Amino acid sequence: MKKCLNDKIFRLISGVASEEKVEAYVIGGFVRDCFMGNPSKDIDIVVLGSGIDFARKLSKKIGRVKVSYFKNFGTAMLRYRGLDIEFVGARKESYQRESRKPVVENGSLEDDQDRRDFTINALALSLNKDNFGELTDPFGGLNDIREKTIRTPLDPDTTFSDDPLRMMRAIRFATRLKFKIEETTFKAITGNCERIKIVSPERITDELNKIIMTDKPSEGFILMEKSGLLEIIFPELHALKGVEVKEGRKHKDNFYHTIKVLDNVAAKSDNIWLRWSAILHDIAKPSTKKYDETNGWTFHGHDYIGSKMVSGIFRRLRLPMNDRMKYVRKLVALHLRPIALVNDQVSDSAVRRLLFDAGEDIDDLMMLCEADITSKNEERVKRHLGNFAAVREKMKELEEKDSLRNFQPPVSGDDIRKAFDIEPGPVIGEIKNAIREAILEGEISNNREEAWSYMIQKGAELGLSFVNGDAGKS
Repeated sequence: MKKCLNDKIFRLISGVASEEKVEAYVIGGFVRDCFMGNPSKDIDIVVLGSGIDFARKLSKKIGRVKVSYFKNFGTAMLRYRGLDIEFVGARKESYQRESRKPVVENGSLEDDQDRRDFTINALALSLNKDNFGELTDPFGGLNDIREKTIRTPLDPDTTFSDDPLRMMRAIRFATRLKFKIEETTFKAITGNCERIKIVSPERITDELNKIIMTDKPSEGFILMEKSGLLEIIFPELHALKGVEVKEGRKHKDNFYHTIKVLDNVAAKSDNIWLRWSAILHDIAKPSTKKYDETNGWTFHGHDYIGSKMVSGIFRRLRLPMNDRMKYVRKLVALHLRPIALVNDQVSDSAVRRLLFDAGEDIDDLMMLCEADITSKNEERVKRHLGNFAAVREKMKELEEKDSLRNFQPPVSGDDIRKAFDIEPGPVIGEIKNAIREAILEGEISNNREEAWSYMIQKGAELGLSFVNGDAGKS
């Protein structure tokens, strides 16, 4: 077990503990990951005394190491040779029902292990001189690592009622580590799911994002759905679940389809906002679902309506209301457009318009569209992927010719104003739009010379006199 403690920092910590006559242990995720063979740069040190004082004395011993102190939490952090090390005094915690913020008292190592969320995170290795490297494992955490099991150290009902965020953490660890949640523990999550409402949206979304960034996030969403958590924290996604049948015709379960699309994207990209686009691409299907005898089930307009829902979902979940939200909204709005381009008869102008609308996000959009193919029929999947490959080739051909990916008007509004010696007004926008449409329709090429000639022509149609030839110079 001492193999986990080979780094010089542990001997330094042991030396300070010996000098100050206090006990120190490395505990939690670092120990868990070491036994699992996973490298970790985050180290938690629990001290039977003041974690802040201990960190201060260690920094003096090391020399020239900056320590960050968080007196409200009784913790200190320092960075040493690429390791992030946090120090805290051993604590005993108690909770009031209306809050997940504990009442904290000084405690023993046993008290500190009691307050840990899961047995696999309650493992502690001694850094004390007389028993350096000795494992303290009061709850069988090492065996739970071997059995790949998530279980709470104490009664799970109490654990999750006291701190409901631990329910999300259980699902996150199970998803990331590919562990199962022990039956009694999972029942306690189900029984306490309503308690998640006392947790701030920011903390919930932080855990949700960590689940989304796992290798196979669908596993986490299935656990959230089965436990009842998903309906509370993400009702729009929960609403996708289920299949309705009329006249012997049914639609697919859009919840399971969505998380499959998410897995497909996760296999190709670690872009969290592309993954969010996968989660939200069909989010409006419940509100647009209709049935008619001719076409069966339809979801007309779910792309447009879904894009309108994105900002509200981001705001409620405290996700960023900036360009990242706009990126997701754009991909949701456009995710059906490439499908319409698989027909050989599709005009070049339709491809140009998609390149123009998607801009620099066209490759991500195509990745989302390809991930959206979730059929179990291998021949159908192969055919659809082949169609999208053909669309990509058509896009590449037109992009090389027309440079529309990051379209900038070859003639600006100021150019138009100077050319016709007119004041700013709607006619300038009308001419700019006409030039853009002419480029997208293939009537003129995307260059200044042809756009300039077209501008003069359009201005004449609007009764404007061309007066400034110098404005056309590059």
